[in-house]
Amino acid sequence: AHGAELVHLASPFILGVRGMAAASRLRIPAVAVYQTDLAGYARTYMGAGEATAWRRIRSVHGAADRTLAPSSAAVHDLEVHGVPRVRLWPRGVDTVRFRPDLRDEALRRELAPNGELIVGYVGRLAPEKQVDLLAGACALDGVRVVIVGDGPSEPGLREALPGAVFLGRRTGAELARIFASLDIFAHTGPYETFCQTVQEAMASGVPVIAPAAGGPLDLVAHSRTGLLVAPGDPAAVRDAVWSLAADPLRRLAYGAAGRSAVEGRTWAAVGDQLVGHYEEVLDARTAVAA
Repeated sequence: AHGAELVHLASPFILGVRGMAAASRLRIPAVAVYQTDLAGYARTYMGAGEATAWRRIRSVHGAADRTLAPSSAAVHDLEVHGVPRVRLWPRGVDTVRFRPDLRDEALRRELAPNGELIVGYVGRLAPEKQVDLLAGACALDGVRVVIVGDGPSEPGLREALPGAVFLGRRTGAELARIFASLDIFAHTGPYETFCQTVQEAMASGVPVIAPAAGGPLDLVAHSRTGLLVAPGDPAAVRDAVWSLAADPLRRLAYGAAGRSAVEGRTWAAVGDQLVGHYEEVLDARTAVAA
């Protein structure tokens, strides 16, 4: 009724399947966005089911005129598993909300009363995030681990991470103030198709430690904006934290380089890229029809 020219399917499962069917019925193109590593989740929660997850992904995304993946690793995974017509479309970050000058010394004193180095994780507390890999960092002298987020793993993590501060879920300006007040941001999950919190930390001028897997491979320039470590290796996380803890000048340099790296990744710029994908898909359909 409203004369749609194209269907955009965000994470096309359940409702997205209906959207794909509607696009086919109306004979208009569909662009599907791949956002979640369903195969990785199947492996984490069931120890199996990857093949089934990939069949589902292929059936949905294979019908789209174009699939947009948020990272080079996600593009590669989709292509290896037989999904056609995949293009890269990364996410933006709010560089006005997340910025270094929000660093709050009063908050830092509250989180680390003895002047400890503050290492933060922000995200869901669930098994696939592997937040327990921060246990080694908790044991380091002069380091305070701060956990922001909630989820089913929280009770176990409170035991696994002695001395860590759990702040629960925080959003908006409060979250931005926490990000800017960290000395190091550590992400631990190896199944991220992108990893938005890494970009938010970089926008906040904070050096990043992340696994050399998935989305962080695109985001973290090793030894320039942070450190990439072996996935699933608690000693690697601990050693990376310790090396940055001992070198404040390197932390400052990485944080500044991270901020510079994301300044062009505004949501407006990313939105323009999306419109470009729409136009290419519509032009291709028009050319075939002609």
